[in-house]
Amino acid sequence: MGGLIARDLAASGAKAIVVHYNSTSTEAAAQETVAAVQTAGAQAIAVQGDLTEVKNVTALFDAAIAAFGGVDIAINTTGMVIKKPIIDVTEEDYDKMFAVNSKAAFFFMQEAGKKLNDGGKICTIVSSLLAAYTDSYAIYPGSKAPIEHYTRAASKEFGKRGISVTAVGPGPMDTPFFYGQESKESAAYHSSAAALSPFSKSGLTEISDIAPLIKFLVTDGWWITGQTIFANGGYTTR
Repeated sequence: MGGLIARDLAASGAKAIVVHYNSTSTEAAAQETVAAVQTAGAQAIAVQGDLTEVKNVTALFDAAIAAFGGVDIAINTTGMVIKKPIIDVTEEDYDKMFAVNSKAAFFFMQEAGKKLNDGGKICTIVSSLLAAYTDSYAIYPGSKAPIEHYTRAASKEFGKRGISVTAVGPGPMDTPFFYGQESKESAAYHSSAAALSPFSKSGLTEISDIAPLIKFLVTDGWWITGQTIFANGGYTTR
């Protein structure tokens, strides 16, 4: 999804884009995104770093400023999912999920608040499971839930500089991120659970459903701030 958002922004006139990747396992995909962005006419670089370490979050923003002189838009798509009953969640699971989903998001938002240009935009991907009533998904949406509070606070604190801050909660998405956690039966359920499922090729949320919304929020939709938007075809609401 991050790659598609980068491509969409480049095609819409973004002048420069920094593509983050976590490790060597995703480096090739990051470089493909860089090449696509450059083909669209924008400058681009890739920066590697484990964002659960605050120093790497700082280094990411510093690299962007060093390369391009400033940052106008910061989009955080980082996430990790574990589907387990509460009684099976280990301390290691808990620490890892909160490091990736909550800690990294907090310090990404903090660094953006320090270093974004006035009038900038911040957007974070969360999950529509924040509005779900379900079993076996305590730790994943639980570790995403704090981001709603970070978003509200940041929108108040950064608003004086014209910076808007939003969060987007996709429904279950047609990506390997989803299928790795689900059984055949649960995948079939999720593929039919949204009101608009019959009109989606997979029945699930597609990354192509989310990227245009992100682009809107960080451009013309800047007046929306402090809110979490559930973009899920009617999978959950509140």
